[in-house]
Amino acid sequence: MDSIQAIKQRFEIIGNDPKLNRAIEKAMQVAPTDISVLVTGESGVGKESIPKIIHALSHRKHGKYIAVNCGAIPEGTIDSELFGHEKGAFTGATSTREGYFEVADGGTIFLDEVGELPLTTQVRLLRVLENGEFIKVGSSKVQKTNVRIVAATNVQMMEAIKKEKFREDLYYRLSTVEISLPPLRDRKDDIHLLFRKFSSDFAQKYKMPPIKLDEGAVHLLLQYRWSGNIRQLRNVAEQISVLETNRTISLATLRSYLPDATSSNLPAVIGDKKSEGDFSNEREILYKVLFDMKSDLNDLKKLTLDLMQNGNTNKVQESNKNLIQRIYGGQEEASRDFDEMAGSAGIVPAQRSTPPEPVINHHHQEEDEDEGNYLFAETVEEEETLRLDEKEIELIKKALERNNGKRKAAADELGISERTLYRKIKQYNL
Repeated sequence: MDSIQAIKQRFEIIGNDPKLNRAIEKAMQVAPTDISVLVTGESGVGKESIPKIIHALSHRKHGKYIAVNCGAIPEGTIDSELFGHEKGAFTGATSTREGYFEVADGGTIFLDEVGELPLTTQVRLLRVLENGEFIKVGSSKVQKTNVRIVAATNVQMMEAIKKEKFREDLYYRLSTVEISLPPLRDRKDDIHLLFRKFSSDFAQKYKMPPIKLDEGAVHLLLQYRWSGNIRQLRNVAEQISVLETNRTISLATLRSYLPDATSSNLPAVIGDKKSEGDFSNEREILYKVLFDMKSDLNDLKKLTLDLMQNGNTNKVQESNKNLIQRIYGGQEEASRDFDEMAGSAGIVPAQRSTPPEPVINHHHQEEDEDEGNYLFAETVEEEETLRLDEKEIELIKKALERNNGKRKAAADELGISERTLYRKIKQYNL
């Protein structure tokens, strides 16, 4: 068997990182078998090299090798691409077509971005992995295929399984052996080596002297995060090779080609700004308080009328007193909660009215004083409008007035996005 160094030279793999070497070693070990392999790693780390190594070192090396980018094929046609279709199976199917699994019979299929496969296609793929069978789109005939499947993904598969975007049984079928490639930021000793290799390649391609980095530029190169990994490093090397006339690259020059090179790589700190969801939850609580207050007031009215009809006015007095204390005691506590939540959302609450006094009808008071009875007239109340859209309009108007019509500032104060505020303004014709 070839050595790891020989494999690197053959497939133009640069670097001596232990994790990289271990990934190549695992690929060499599983190559002679027909085991399904799942290659994982961030976008741009070079996952496409592993299936090439596996195919080249396997007994299928004389068969076809087909690489399929599952994320680049539209959902409506991916079944046809992979498994083929019969003539007339759908609009535009003017002839029978062989799919990749039929064409690659006896060879290897590399399914890149396998995490992007639709669930219906995942079921078909699972059947191929289990017994080598598939059915063309528009056909009822079961066909057999003998292919080696190597898949790759930059998706966290366990998270995708939890969100029901990927089948758990298919994941375990694909990942009989899992090979993980490290991100470039974890291969610091390889970064400058890769940059020099790319610089040399582009110097030959564009027929110009290769670029070189000074000491400060090298330090920045090693400390930068490289979220796009090797693909991003290669892109930066090509840009500098083409655009810079001075072939010695300084720290300042390199920084101008690196987005956010001066920003910290520390985790982002989440501020106190409220999200739209938080604002909506608080608004729902406020509306619930108002509805409860309305319900209590209606209970007070009903109880008063009921006791008046029964003639037990002593009980009327005591019940009204207790219920009024309960309502407005609760209202005071609710009002404090309202003020606190509204203030945290940047909204100035309107002034509240004082509790209404019970209305006593004195028309026949003198006639009834011997019996100690007081007749309470029905309290007429003007019900407060509790429509959600009217409350939203009121809050939006207040926020816009407080911020002199500046939508971005008003959206920040309301805890919603500027896009959502713009939609609300258009919806309510404000």
